[in-house]
Amino acid sequence: MHDDELAAAEEGHLRSLVAAEADGDERAVEAALRPKNLDEVVGQTRVREQLGLVLEAARMRDRAPDHVLLSGPPGLGKTTLAMIIAAEMTAPLRLTSGPAITHAGALAAILSGLNEGDVLFVDEIHRMSRPAEEMLYLAMEDFRVDVVIGKGPGATAIPLEIPPFTLVGATTRAGLLPGPLRDRFGFTAHLEFYEAEELERIVQRSATLLDVHLTGEGAAEIASRSRGTPRIANRLLRRVRDYAQVRADGVVTLDVAHATLDLYEVDRLGLDRLDRGVLDVLCRRFGGGPVGISTLAVAVGEERETVEEVAEPFLVRMGFLARTPRGRVATPAGWAHLGLTAPRDDGGDGALFEA
Repeated sequence: MHDDELAAAEEGHLRSLVAAEADGDERAVEAALRPKNLDEVVGQTRVREQLGLVLEAARMRDRAPDHVLLSGPPGLGKTTLAMIIAAEMTAPLRLTSGPAITHAGALAAILSGLNEGDVLFVDEIHRMSRPAEEMLYLAMEDFRVDVVIGKGPGATAIPLEIPPFTLVGATTRAGLLPGPLRDRFGFTAHLEFYEAEELERIVQRSATLLDVHLTGEGAAEIASRSRGTPRIANRLLRRVRDYAQVRADGVVTLDVAHATLDLYEVDRLGLDRLDRGVLDVLCRRFGGGPVGISTLAVAVGEERETVEEVAEPFLVRMGFLARTPRGRVATPAGWAHLGLTAPRDDGGDGALFEA
């Protein structure tokens, strides 16, 4: 982008943020912090390059891009990339989610309302109903759906042509997608957790947009406790900003960041109450495991999906928890993080850590 285009984009961001802050709308503030094009995206270098190639080729052919599947843990930017795809193609974006598509008729209603070139974003696409999935196969491949009128022997299938569109599916559980659905996506991207240096750049960018006075050490501290996730980094930045305004001089320094994050129970490695709760229950109540995920979730007082999709990926990535065929197991590093001593291996469970 040219300098004047970048300046215009930044000015637009600031206007959106001012309006959102004035309304006290946290969701609007978070949306205003999202990058608006691929050039503004920090990190995910390989995905950006691959996706940019797909979109540029589609523009050159003056056709809708191939269908795109985005997978990865929550908060890494799947929704943001869907918005960027629509913006880069100057196409309208239609948003829905898998749980909202409970039957084939609901999907047919959505598809029939699309115009040529529209981008349809389906979040949590792995949670669509099976009849809707089967209808989607035909829509993705042939841009056609068969609407069934009537029931029983007298039922009639009426083919309904739909204009070419781009489906962008997002999932945190790519393994739950049926093979035929996965295969119909022309481009699949898996988003990885961000490095601390990338998160620091994101925090500094967001601080500029939010007009927060932030020191380099303060930015680094927030980034280091953000669990590799931009959404968490931006949320922590807003909480640190609040603390700086109320209990300090408005400048986010290292000491202010420390005090804020300690107050909100985010430890030096980014583990929050839920993460430590899972690890603590696993170690203290179940002796380090192995224990099933459902039992672990009940013991923590959370839904299984919350533990499995929010806490577990980060604990596994940090090397504090291991998934085994027999259940979840705390690693020696997990015991050490809680300040506990792991029980001595008697040889019975040693194989759990081999592989």
